[in-house]
Amino acid sequence: MPSLNQTDQAAVALQRVWPKVRSRFTRHANRDRLAAFKHALDQDFPRLFARLISLYEGHWDFYYHLEQLLVTAANQWLGAEAASSVYQATDHAWIHAEDTIGATGYVDLFGGDLKGLTTKIDYLKDLGISYLHLMPFFDVPEGDSDGGYAIRNYGAVNPKIGTLDDLKHLSQSLAENKIKLVLDFVFNHTSDQHEWAEKAKAGDKAYQDFYWLMRDPAEKDAWGAHLRDIFPDKRQGCFTWNDEVNAWVWTTFNSFQWDLNYTNPAVFHAMCSEMLKLVNAGADVIRLDALAFTWKQQGTVCENLPKAHELIQAFNAFLRISAPQVALKSEAIVAPDDVMGYISPEECQLSYNPNLMALMWEALATRQTRLLINGSRHRTDIPDGSAWVNYLRCHDDIGWAFADADAWHCGINPHDHRYFLNQFYTGQFPGSFARGVPFQADPRTGDCRISGMFASLVGLEKAAELNDDHERTLALKRIRMMHGVLFAFKGIPLIYLGDELGLMNDHSYLDNPAHINDSRWVHRMTVPESALARRQQKGTTEHQVFSDLQSMLRVRKTQPALGVGDIQIEPEYDEHLFMFRRRDERSDVLIIANFSEHRRHLSAHQCQALRITDCATDLLTGNSFPCSDGLTLEAYDLLWLDLTTQQ
Repeated sequence: MPSLNQTDQAAVALQRVWPKVRSRFTRHANRDRLAAFKHALDQDFPRLFARLISLYEGHWDFYYHLEQLLVTAANQWLGAEAASSVYQATDHAWIHAEDTIGATGYVDLFGGDLKGLTTKIDYLKDLGISYLHLMPFFDVPEGDSDGGYAIRNYGAVNPKIGTLDDLKHLSQSLAENKIKLVLDFVFNHTSDQHEWAEKAKAGDKAYQDFYWLMRDPAEKDAWGAHLRDIFPDKRQGCFTWNDEVNAWVWTTFNSFQWDLNYTNPAVFHAMCSEMLKLVNAGADVIRLDALAFTWKQQGTVCENLPKAHELIQAFNAFLRISAPQVALKSEAIVAPDDVMGYISPEECQLSYNPNLMALMWEALATRQTRLLINGSRHRTDIPDGSAWVNYLRCHDDIGWAFADADAWHCGINPHDHRYFLNQFYTGQFPGSFARGVPFQADPRTGDCRISGMFASLVGLEKAAELNDDHERTLALKRIRMMHGVLFAFKGIPLIYLGDELGLMNDHSYLDNPAHINDSRWVHRMTVPESALARRQQKGTTEHQVFSDLQSMLRVRKTQPALGVGDIQIEPEYDEHLFMFRRRDERSDVLIIANFSEHRRHLSAHQCQALRITDCATDLLTGNSFPCSDGLTLEAYDLLWLDLTTQQ
């Protein structure tokens, strides 16, 4: 008898497992939904089965875990409150819309708690936000919890932030105001105080197998020989000795964050159940934290492994069956080409774009756009049904995640250049306008990453120190120019809350013992009510920055080309200018940004090459520019030129 192909294997497996799954719900109040759920399985089970077979085929209890997964998915359907949860295929078209505009921040730092954040919805709408990513606010231990990323209980809200009812009310209010909710799924590790970790400490073998525990020093050293230090200023190595389990525990990030063992299918099932808690909390998008580290294989660096991609695809397939309306977003702050490997409708529909972020800060420091042009132009083409999430600042640090090959292609030594950028953005390079703070400085290599609020990094803090109006003007122009590029680039723009008000670094973290060793808290600052109020007072920094960003976002929402339209990065016409065009079948917009404080001029011949053949109108200001004699840009100028009539 010939062997079955994988599609046929999936069909036979489902035929055998389904009766057992169905029998679990024959008396369920919503058993009438089983037919629709089975329809979902018929469509998407083959993809889930293929991934699981690849990951777990060798496990003797594979079919037990497969059955339990389907029971969990069916329970999600039948336990849903509304019939709207009935299976519907979705292409997530909203991720390409010109009116999808994101913001991100901490609940407590922006709203105080969940109830307080609910009262800030009108503020978010005033800015133009339709996508809100909240940093983790679930139950964590007291003290250092890595900013909320050491989860003790995925099903409980940190009591300082609120309750599950508060979260439900917030998610409903956001939905009523057409704001998508994004929640973090911290799935590479748990807190060492998680229930599973506590059971492992108590000697429960089943839960010890949820983690990576090693009692043989030689085994630990064999794994560790290929691993890099994530936080080198805190500790070396990726293992922590724990007396309670009498073993070294794999702890990639911090000693209190225990890495999960995804070679165990019970872990995958358990974490699928945890993921559904975020769905039931109202998440429209689930951000997969630290996904590049999830799969371990001895003899490798244990990052970006092929099995890690298969694992993410398995989560995607499970979610497609159990909650198809929810999208996944990858957090893969790794090499640019590795980042692109995670973005597709079958893996993560959304992905951060750390490459663009790093390149824009590089261009601002050097005043030269060659690396920005070369490093971004061949990474805009991603699979249909997926989109970049573009950002300039977030809760994390700035790492120089451009590709070494791109730098060498531009005649730049990447190692030396990263050293220069670190010196520049920490204010140590002569003439720097930046006031960043080193993060995770490695004394062995001189390497570090950069913390700091946007305004402090672009010169506003320095201008305040010097009481220099000219420096303040330049800093404000940098804020507008950088965000204007962000808002026009292809993808979802993401604002770190507080940056829209021009808030500067907060060094009070140095007085908090739980934060003193983590400089990222210099930009994880409370957004004061007084700053929100000053946005309405003309003449204040808050008013100017907020108004500039708000105005640009309102224009973006009128331009479909800035949503679904194509993007074309223009070649280098001037070493200080970055130019790209966004086009759809109805419109053509050319974005020109001057990344320097120097006046730049495009000749009439260059304008013709850019297809600016007539008087062009800037969408942002309404000003017209006759280009017969060329086009002049002043310091840090930004133009969104409407070339629709010149196509």
